[in-house]
Amino acid sequence: MRTLRSYLAAIPCFVWFCTKAVACDLALIMAVDVSGSVDQQEFATQMRGLAEGLRDPEVSDALIAGQAALMVVQWTGASRQDVLVPWSVIDGPEVLAVFAEDTENAQRRWRNFSTAIGEALQFSAAQFSDAPTCTRRVIDISGDGSSNEGVDPKDVRDLLGQLGIVVNALVIEGAEENIIEYFLQNVISGSGSFVITANSYNEYPEKMRLKLLREIAKQVASNSK
Repeated sequence: MRTLRSYLAAIPCFVWFCTKAVACDLALIMAVDVSGSVDQQEFATQMRGLAEGLRDPEVSDALIAGQAALMVVQWTGASRQDVLVPWSVIDGPEVLAVFAEDTENAQRRWRNFSTAIGEALQFSAAQFSDAPTCTRRVIDISGDGSSNEGVDPKDVRDLLGQLGIVVNALVIEGAEENIIEYFLQNVISGSGSFVITANSYNEYPEKMRLKLLREIAKQVASNSK
């Protein structure tokens, strides 16, 4: 198993050493929970919610204006993370339409494994090594339970903070008590990071739309003027 530092070493540069001018405002990884607490219908709801959020007119206009780079990954136990939809630079409506369709139709790889948030953050952070050089790097992680396997996510998020990688979260309530506080204290990190909550998976699509509006539309639109 790769160590935390070996994952982070794959990221091309620390923020304070990156001086090259870039057109891309935001590189965003959307990390979807596929652990054992998520049934197949809930997985489908997550993927539909992501796709619907990306198709929202305000979100899509901002993504295109900022030439954002997007990726979707799935994660569960300590050794189980995978790319669902690879990096795509959203430089036009056709590209966004394809990315949203691929997201909605993406296939789940695992069903009955543990929750390893630390490894999900490690894996996601390493994917930035293949991303375009962008002004901001954000991991958008969703989940309904605390980490119960692998490296402590609090240790990972502290190192990601040193790299200038922001971690936001969409937390689905119902499976575990005090889950919002857990994500606030152990998972999110970086300037302006936040948690949005859904009372159930039925609320996921609307909450994801609101989350994308908050972290993408307003910031990308203002930075691209």
